[in-house]
Amino acid sequence: MKRLIVTAAALALPILAQAQQETTEQTAHNSHQHMPIPAEVGSRLPSEPGQSAFAAIQEIVELLIADPSTDWSKVNIPALRQHLVDMDNVALRAKVSATPTAQGMQFDVTGDGEVRDSIRRMVKAHAATMNGTYGLTYETSERPDGAVMTAHASTPDSLGKLKALGFIGVMTLGAHHQTHHLAIAKGMGPHE
Repeated sequence: MKRLIVTAAALALPILAQAQQETTEQTAHNSHQHMPIPAEVGSRLPSEPGQSAFAAIQEIVELLIADPSTDWSKVNIPALRQHLVDMDNVALRAKVSATPTAQGMQFDVTGDGEVRDSIRRMVKAHAATMNGTYGLTYETSERPDGAVMTAHASTPDSLGKLKALGFIGVMTLGAHHQTHHLAIAKGMGPHE
């Protein structure tokens, strides 16, 4: 009987060791997803995932998952990520010089490498999308280190707004960003 118990235990040890390893791995995985909430926090949870591009992508992914009509064969989250990189490069890394014109402002927007490429994509697309709104029309051209965007104001009021907004303020005009982020994620072009 003793010999039978010893033999059974010897055979069971590798199985138990494997089960222990799997349990440890699962616990490590779960601890990342379900970390204990300190008592002082109570039922409150943070809502910000910690980084704005990550948060924007997370929001879009959640919308896509919740939409039963999502065509997953067309979804392109990497394209949305690239667009957010472009936005970040233009907002934070581009150099801008502004020159008043008779009816507006000329913005020379420059940068090197990836920043230059982001500038070219963003300036051209924004001008095409927003041309004629808020009393502003746009002309764009490329330069070796970026792009030139000339904004023309149709009224003295829109000229005052244009001067106050500057380049980055002009780039934020229109609540179209959220809509086209969803369109990009669904596999449509960045400004369709």
